[in-house]
Amino acid sequence: MNRYPRDMIGYGPNRPDPQWPNGAKVCVQFVLNYEEGGENNLLHGDTGSEGFLSDIPGSQPWPGLRHWNMESIYEYGARAGFWRLHRLFTQRNLPLTIYGVATALARSPEQVEAMKDAGWEIASHGLKWIEHKDMPEEVERAQIAEAIRLHTEVVGDAPRGWYTGRCSMNTVRLTAETGVLGYISDTYDDDLPYWLRVGDRDQLVIPYTLEANDMRFAGAPGWVTGHDFEEYLIDAFDTLRAEGHAGKPAMMSVGLHCRLVGRPGKIAGLMRFLDHIQQFDDVWVARRIDIAQHWAKTHPPVRKPRPSEMDHDTFVGTFGGIYEHSPWVAERAFDLELGPAHDRPAGLANALARAFRRATPDERLAVLRAHPDLAGKLAKAQRLTEDSTSEQASAGLDALTDAERSQFEALNAAYTEKQGFPFIIAVRDHTKAQILDAFQRRLDNDAETEFAEACRQVERIARLRLEALL
Repeated sequence: MNRYPRDMIGYGPNRPDPQWPNGAKVCVQFVLNYEEGGENNLLHGDTGSEGFLSDIPGSQPWPGLRHWNMESIYEYGARAGFWRLHRLFTQRNLPLTIYGVATALARSPEQVEAMKDAGWEIASHGLKWIEHKDMPEEVERAQIAEAIRLHTEVVGDAPRGWYTGRCSMNTVRLTAETGVLGYISDTYDDDLPYWLRVGDRDQLVIPYTLEANDMRFAGAPGWVTGHDFEEYLIDAFDTLRAEGHAGKPAMMSVGLHCRLVGRPGKIAGLMRFLDHIQQFDDVWVARRIDIAQHWAKTHPPVRKPRPSEMDHDTFVGTFGGIYEHSPWVAERAFDLELGPAHDRPAGLANALARAFRRATPDERLAVLRAHPDLAGKLAKAQRLTEDSTSEQASAGLDALTDAERSQFEALNAAYTEKQGFPFIIAVRDHTKAQILDAFQRRLDNDAETEFAEACRQVERIARLRLEALL
């Protein structure tokens, strides 16, 4: 099978109402990444120095060497930046989630105590603040287990959330497979939490952010002043809040780092953003674990059949009747590149339509001829498919007067004699009067025009049938 694993649709145009507590129109969540003491360093058994997320322009790792300036910048985050941020959030009584690198937490017992005293959530940020992209799967699995073990030992409680950050293609699956995490956050793909099926488990994912994030003080395009950060955060917040008042509440994550926004000139922008959001009473500021618990209670996972995961026989058995008496359309659609986007009506309708459009003119003509007359002999004899019966009944074609039935019979005969196939229209889109009007109007079409129109109507009928089925 040719299957595409990426989910390019998510909730689509009709995302769920998160039903945030107290009717909040936007949920704002602050993350403080605690990485100081867990970064690449020869002292930590790594092969070189750190080169990521600092105020050193264009910094690169130094293979086989320690980097005094880089180490000193990270130390600032632990020694000064953390405490400045601790004062800011505790004085305002705002909840916070820590993404704590386990080895960094182990080297910062006083900061851990302060986090716990403040009631902050301490989620896991992995064992070490290093790249995982080239890490063998078995090594990363072992590091995840060790991170959870060490985190539990240092903090006193096991982490309920996870974010690696510098992750591999295996990270999300491996963390979900532990079966012990209330949520994972190594994605940036939505404004709302969602459930991800990993094996037999439904894993809650709370997406994170790399844009409403102070890391852009350390990269390009990035922030230069605290006002840059403040303005971007306010614009994002105001947009999301307005969407919430328009019936589409969502979540805003804000990413922070002790050694970055913990600097005086940068934190001023964060302080002004906090001033802005705290003037509204329709905002829920929450820890990520609070969001996870709310989502699990309000929107528990729902298992549904997924067309892209079906085997051949199940797929054809389920969708073989969508194109009237033409299971070959489903058989050919099965061989296309299907993925999560095809698990919804629009996506699967497109796959079936592609198979239909690829077919020869004679094959498509056979599909047209497989359709019954409207209010014809098959309907009278109750020999229509279940879908056709329901469709014709939706427009009242099962309850015609004698005059109406005679009119349909005459139109059916004239149309079929001229075109060589029955008149086809997506009945659910029309009233009885509209169907009769289209019947009479389309009788004058030439063969090429009407063949194309009939094919479009077949595709529309399939789309409506899938809407009802899925």
